[in-house]
Amino acid sequence: MTSTAARAAHDLTVGLPVADLEDLYRDLHRHPELSLHEHRTARKLAGRLRGAGFETAEGVGGTGVVGRLRNGDGPTVLLRADMDALPVQEATGLPYASTAPGVMHACGHDLHVTWLTGAAEALAAGRDAWHGTLLVVGQPAEETGQGAARMVADGLYERFGRPDTLLGQHAAPGPAGLYPHVPGLIMSASTDVDIVVHGRGGHGSRPEATVDPVVTAAHLVTRLQTVVSREIAAGESAVLTVGRIEAGSRHNIIPAEARIALNLRTQSEPVRQRMLAAVRRIALGECLASGCPREPEVTVGSTFPMTVNDAGADAAVAAVHGEVFGAGTVFDPGPAMGSEDFPQLALGAIPYAYWFVTTTPAEVWEQAPGETLPEKLAAVPSNHSPHFAPDLSTVAPGVRTLVSGALAFLSVA
Repeated sequence: MTSTAARAAHDLTVGLPVADLEDLYRDLHRHPELSLHEHRTARKLAGRLRGAGFETAEGVGGTGVVGRLRNGDGPTVLLRADMDALPVQEATGLPYASTAPGVMHACGHDLHVTWLTGAAEALAAGRDAWHGTLLVVGQPAEETGQGAARMVADGLYERFGRPDTLLGQHAAPGPAGLYPHVPGLIMSASTDVDIVVHGRGGHGSRPEATVDPVVTAAHLVTRLQTVVSREIAAGESAVLTVGRIEAGSRHNIIPAEARIALNLRTQSEPVRQRMLAAVRRIALGECLASGCPREPEVTVGSTFPMTVNDAGADAAVAAVHGEVFGAGTVFDPGPAMGSEDFPQLALGAIPYAYWFVTTTPAEVWEQAPGETLPEKLAAVPSNHSPHFAPDLSTVAPGVRTLVSGALAFLSVA
């Protein structure tokens, strides 16, 4: 380790209370909470921050937590972890599996809070090694895309100061011990779209007296699959997924409407706008062809922005991670199709770095079928899977990634 930041990170994390942090992780995993209901999780995080000497506030943006540690003159660095779980029934069989029916930390946010707690405590205990201000943010409602914007709207920066740099990380599938970085676009934009097809309901024995919205919706779902394959250039990355289709109540009733919910993933705004225009055009055309009595309702819902790292900020973090964890642990995998609301904390102006921490247990990775990295990634449980179970061996390294990342920007003594 040659840089001052890397040496300081080693010194501040060499004696991490790993057993205590693992216990915290198990506790958070047992008690998952959905978006904007993260009350217990927020109390846990806030209590640990107060114990470490942070000025701490709760209820920011609903259930958000903010801790501030002023430590002399120097830059202000914000470390963020999301706190919410998902409406997924856990199927891991872990001894510390979720006790909340139908709710699970299937995306690793419990691990994120654990990492943030450990990093905050380590940096507070080692404040003689650095100068500046550390902001620690426990963010609600990442899964619904609401949390970051709500915290900003609730005066996050007016109340606690505007940071110079934002840092965030995410658990990801892959053999534990890797730290993927991308100096630019790392995650895609996500756009939810809802379509209501209006038909004319009636008895199943007399379809000629109806306009069947189920048939129209079925045609629409099929036709939507051509948006990416036939309207987006092969060099562009885009995904269109129909996640839900709902209609009807009984076998012999033709309903009056059908509902379709779809999601778009894009890596440029022009492609996003082209896909939205195609969805509207296809929905209108299919309904017209079916003789629907009304035009379809097409509503754009939750939208996540693209996550685009500041190249300089990401290079600084990647460099210190390479020193701390060794050659070959840091690499550029290219942009992912997943999405985040983390960029909303940047207000379009604050530089940020966001990276991944791979968390698949070694034995799971080794037993996964396939020879190549993509083959194995397709076989192991990923984020949002009911079988997603990060390796506890990643607790300490995930703390070190945040500590070393922060020290790359704070004034190190």
